[in-house]
Amino acid sequence: MRVAVMTAPGEVRVEDRPEPEIIEPTDAIVRLAATCICGSDLWPYRGVEAVDAPRPMGHEYAGIVEVVGSAVTAVRPGQFVVGSFFASDNTCEICRAGYQTSCVRREAAAPGGAQTERMRVPLAEGTLVATPGIPSDDLVPSLLAASDVLGTGWFGAVAAAAGPGKTVAVVGDGAVGLLGVLAARRLGAERVIAMSRHEPRQKLALDFGATDIVTERGVARIKDLTEGLGAHSVIEAVGTKESMMQAIRSTRPGGHVGYVGVAHDVHLPGEELFFSHVHLHGGPAPVRRLLPELIDLIWTRQIAPGTVFDLELPLDQAAEGYRAMDERRAVKVLLRP
Repeated sequence: MRVAVMTAPGEVRVEDRPEPEIIEPTDAIVRLAATCICGSDLWPYRGVEAVDAPRPMGHEYAGIVEVVGSAVTAVRPGQFVVGSFFASDNTCEICRAGYQTSCVRREAAAPGGAQTERMRVPLAEGTLVATPGIPSDDLVPSLLAASDVLGTGWFGAVAAAAGPGKTVAVVGDGAVGLLGVLAARRLGAERVIAMSRHEPRQKLALDFGATDIVTERGVARIKDLTEGLGAHSVIEAVGTKESMMQAIRSTRPGGHVGYVGVAHDVHLPGEELFFSHVHLHGGPAPVRRLLPELIDLIWTRQIAPGTVFDLELPLDQAAEGYRAMDERRAVKVLLRP
């Protein structure tokens, strides 16, 4: 079985690894229809996160169930499923509150990597959601997007309290930020300001429902567009101190920041935060909470988040996919096993 493995910063190769097997009765084996490269995969690729040993990569997945453990009844072999990047039992008190990514039994949903042909999914009963049938090929990219970037962008919009009558600003023009634009509009936002200096990403943002594009750094243009007040809701989709401060400073007093960029060395100035009167909420998106709704919207073709994939490659060319995203030649790369 082929698996994309990161051996050092900037080095990805596709290796042969043993086929996954059922280890626990709560496991399932899924044959992937598609997988992809995440913006968070670029942190170790760029050396920001240490790569201490060869690391199987990937955590986004959609495909056909091949085998299930004896304790799995919610999905069965032959069904097409989508799952979250964290496995959860979906029954503990935290899961029932809608925060499955903090499940008391939480573990990685792709312990052997998801940039592969087949994968073992732990806690499959609570993690996997079946689609109404086998999707047509054109729906697969959108269903794959639901496993992370769509769910994460959507949670960013929910955490930012995006809704009717609101002005929403989005910090970050990667796949999560772009799908945060889609989510904000779908949730009823009156105005969505996308911050981007890259023309192809600006076009995608407009396609997803952005009403304004801001190319300048800083908050002056956001304030100009909001009568000096700032946005009601801001989605932070990068994960750096600069992006977080951009989000906080773009938000009006009483407004909300939904932060979903994976944080790296983010330290916030307490006094400025204290006087900002800004609500902060975010973290790893509870995708499992959102999957039933997102799958329905995709299945009924009300949304098409799969257009965020602007480069498709065979799994064997995963290294080129990483290069393309690292060099910003691609927003998001889909890999076909």
